[in-house]
Amino acid sequence: MAVPSQQYAFRAQKSLGLVGGTPDYAPLEAFKAPESAARTYQYSSDGRLFALALPEGVFIYQAESAQLLQQLQIPGVVEINFSPRGTYISTWERPVKLDDGSQHKNLRIFSVSTGEELASFTQKSQEGWDVQYTISESHAIRLAGQEIQVFNPADWSKGVVDKLKVEGVKSITLSPGLNPSVAVFIGEKKGAPAIIRVLGLLSLNSAPTGQKTFYKADRATIKWNTLGTQVLILTQTDVDAANKSYYGETGLYLLSAAGNFDCRVTLDKEGPIHDFAWSPNSKEFGVVYGFMPAKAMIFDQRVRTLHDFGAAPQNFISFNPQGRLVALAGFGNLAGKINVYDRRTLAKVTTIDAPNTSHCEWSPDGRFLLTATLSPRLRVDNGIKIWHCTGPLVHVQLTDELYQVGWRPTPVDALPPFGQALPPAPAPAPSDGEKKGQRKRKGGKDKEKGGAGGGSAAPSGAATPVVPPTPPNEDAKPTPGKLELKVNGNGTLQVPGEAGNSVPPTPGGEAGLDPVAKKVRNLNKKLKAIDELKDKQKKGERLEATQLKKIETEAEIRKELSTLTNSAA
Repeated sequence: MAVPSQQYAFRAQKSLGLVGGTPDYAPLEAFKAPESAARTYQYSSDGRLFALALPEGVFIYQAESAQLLQQLQIPGVVEINFSPRGTYISTWERPVKLDDGSQHKNLRIFSVSTGEELASFTQKSQEGWDVQYTISESHAIRLAGQEIQVFNPADWSKGVVDKLKVEGVKSITLSPGLNPSVAVFIGEKKGAPAIIRVLGLLSLNSAPTGQKTFYKADRATIKWNTLGTQVLILTQTDVDAANKSYYGETGLYLLSAAGNFDCRVTLDKEGPIHDFAWSPNSKEFGVVYGFMPAKAMIFDQRVRTLHDFGAAPQNFISFNPQGRLVALAGFGNLAGKINVYDRRTLAKVTTIDAPNTSHCEWSPDGRFLLTATLSPRLRVDNGIKIWHCTGPLVHVQLTDELYQVGWRPTPVDALPPFGQALPPAPAPAPSDGEKKGQRKRKGGKDKEKGGAGGGSAAPSGAATPVVPPTPPNEDAKPTPGKLELKVNGNGTLQVPGEAGNSVPPTPGGEAGLDPVAKKVRNLNKKLKAIDELKDKQKKGERLEATQLKKIETEAEIRKELSTLTNSAA
């Protein structure tokens, strides 16, 4: 079975593309980006399909080959989403009042294969706009006002096949798994507590299988585990009654779908809950909580402590899709450090410096982390970085006004499993400057084997001729009034006053040097710094984009030194 590429997509103000994965990270040439700016894009959850919402309509592609499969002539679409198997695609437009005062049906569902419109609804709110499907697409549900409505996607023409009216309902979340349940959140009202109820999808009108009441809950974030057997509910108020936190008050609760267990997750440090996440194994979850420096803990499905990572400036937690690695990070107004831990040994694998990160996501194969700085949160230094799980930076793409980026989904069972040892890091991909240099050298005298192949990043100065050392002439004497420059064995120039030169330092330091000597000294310092960066690169250490750009200037520096040598001779 062929392993799908670790492709990612990006959307910016003036560019859009599909990019292949390691080792080359090359743009998908078959994908022709449209001229008009896309409003959003979406992959299907199985990774087969890729859709774009453009001002003139929705375009659906085959993700691997970028072949255009379907075009829906519906202008003004703001949101799109696929059903779990990619059979249907939903679109959402901003609500508009018609001349007769009624609302037009702005939530529409289409068949991906035929492009036929199958159903349409009025949906005012953009939050939670789409219908929710079971993983088999046997049922779909949506919240219409105070009513939970159930549909049969195989025959949308039947309309609502089951429904339940719930007074005060604010949100619903359908579980994954083979026996789907619905978590229903009912907010506080007139002194009555908020409620979370778990209902069987096929028995909505029966008694809840699980229920929990709590105060201090204006809204809730609901996350089911992968099996759909347990659900975590993060409750939050906008205002902290004790005036201790700017973020309001938070609480975390765990309920089982079967109704045999419910519990508040008791945390041992005051302050807000910053993030929480289920492990893909459905048996444990992680929480980051408390005033800074925040604590991070892993609990089992009975809320027993499994591991305490300690306190650090962190507000983000994410398990990789295989559950083998855990990333803990501090984003937003924090420094952007990402600590990666091996879940088996609980040892730290590496620390990654990713300042100004506004999006962080594991690759489907669990071997890479994608970090991005997005607009409009930050309008400078927008771009994408991809890091190997052991730390090295393997790819950088700087993109102005970057709005959206994400990996192409791939089912975990279609990917190679993790071994006992963590996978080794690949060689860094060539930077844009190196790729251009390799293309120029292909037909030239300095063409080098392997310069562009294999995806490894040869140093950008590898094909640059080094100035050969001048053979010493013992009979030659320095010409009065001329600067005597020596060439070291590594091709750099040595100026008076440098270590290893018999010429004594010029009195007054830099101020006493000839202008040419000053220039040579500065260029030698740059070459020394570049050599150190190249050594780090060979050892697999990660380099920032600015460091990679510095390496690319080596050829220009050597050329300038060569010119200075000739002029001073």
